[in-house]
Amino acid sequence: MQDDIEDTRMNQKGPKLDYFSRVELLLGREALECIASKQVILFGVGGVGSWCAEALVRSGIIHLTIVDPDRVNVSNLNRQLPATQETLGELKVEVLKKRLLAINPEAEITAIAQIYTESTSASFYLHNYDYIVDAIDTLTHKAHLLLEGCKTEATVFASMGAGLKIDPTKIHITEFWKVKGCKLAAALRQRFRKTEKPAKKILCVYSEEILQNKGDNYELEEREEGGIISHFKPHTNGTVLHITGIYGFMLASLVINDINDSIEKDE
Repeated sequence: MQDDIEDTRMNQKGPKLDYFSRVELLLGREALECIASKQVILFGVGGVGSWCAEALVRSGIIHLTIVDPDRVNVSNLNRQLPATQETLGELKVEVLKKRLLAINPEAEITAIAQIYTESTSASFYLHNYDYIVDAIDTLTHKAHLLLEGCKTEATVFASMGAGLKIDPTKIHITEFWKVKGCKLAAALRQRFRKTEKPAKKILCVYSEEILQNKGDNYELEEREEGGIISHFKPHTNGTVLHITGIYGFMLASLVINDINDSIEKDE
């Protein structure tokens, strides 16, 4: 505790706080500078993506684009970082951007309140990024993003299904084609076998655990304004924060560790 106080006092003597001194202490100045130089785009800032975004910015990522068309819904309150009683109805990317800039005012956060689809894909200029992170929960759009992302020079990481899970010890990271026990991954593989396969390897966060919903399914997140069922949303499954948050943090770890590994390989 005393060390933290002394660190803060020392940093405040300079023109600005040294936000990432503990990251530099662990990884070194070169790695921190490399992290700050990378361009990252994150699709989906819900229960998984929002925590990924926070972890990336707190780890030193400066250039981050966040993409999500949704507004904060009351059913998001149990697990999504942008969701509070005060932000209901607001665009998730705008709420999250404000928070991320409160963490690091010097970050360059681009918030895009748009859905990724085959027809909108060209507008995201995927080739401009070093890392493409997928936290989309819609099969069609997810499949297209993974295919297109793998056609660029960017490194692609993806989250598989985080619903119907409660045991954090069953969460793992592996290459997409080696994911086991995940219905979303199975559906994606089936789709790719019929169309085309991703052009390179994709590391994924996943869990083999599959539970069943016990409560009534009101499809809260499938309803748009006026009670119309959205065609962009999957069937609603129960989710808890300690699972979606871990998924998000593990996604962020893939980015940070990949950057750090590249530095160590060059030494």
